[in-house]
Amino acid sequence: MEADGTKRCTRCGEDKPRECFAIKRTNLDGLQGHCRDCGSDYHRARQMALGRKVRPRVDVPEGHKLCLRCGETKPHSEWHRNATASDGLSTRCKACRAAEGRAGHLKRTYGITEAQRDEMITAQAGVCCICLAASAVHVDHCHETDRVRGVLCFNCNSALGKLRDDVGVMRRAIAYLEGNVWKPTLVASGVYLLPS
Repeated sequence: MEADGTKRCTRCGEDKPRECFAIKRTNLDGLQGHCRDCGSDYHRARQMALGRKVRPRVDVPEGHKLCLRCGETKPHSEWHRNATASDGLSTRCKACRAAEGRAGHLKRTYGITEAQRDEMITAQAGVCCICLAASAVHVDHCHETDRVRGVLCFNCNSALGKLRDDVGVMRRAIAYLEGNVWKPTLVASGVYLLPS
């Protein structure tokens, strides 16, 4: 360790600032013997010698990072934090993580892919199956069988859920909207006759 806050790399022999060396607590100065660049070069050469796929090295401007998923270089504001990573940022940008999250949700919850969902939306001409006015964006499924029924707008999907997917309740709602207001008929104490 030099007095001016630099250290000599054991591989390239250059004097570099302390920030250019990774932490290694077992060494007396607490830093690796070789700089990060030499360590990276060694790792890449080792991976290629083992026949593994190695990403091409890209020069990234300060305050930016390369997304491994989309291949775009984006500013640090476009990344989620990851305390365990050496740079403190995730390996994929926010947009890629969001896309992966949506695809994973469709697969886990409904057992379909984004392509299958898009095919359903195309078959429905891009509109909700119920109101035929709003854009189809929410996948609807039967809560008893988990079978996907179609893609609805937010309001129609919410309405089915609030009516508990109960056909009898929906029929009574239709009758109510048509002006056929029903009054419960008292059959016995606490027992009412409901129209079917």
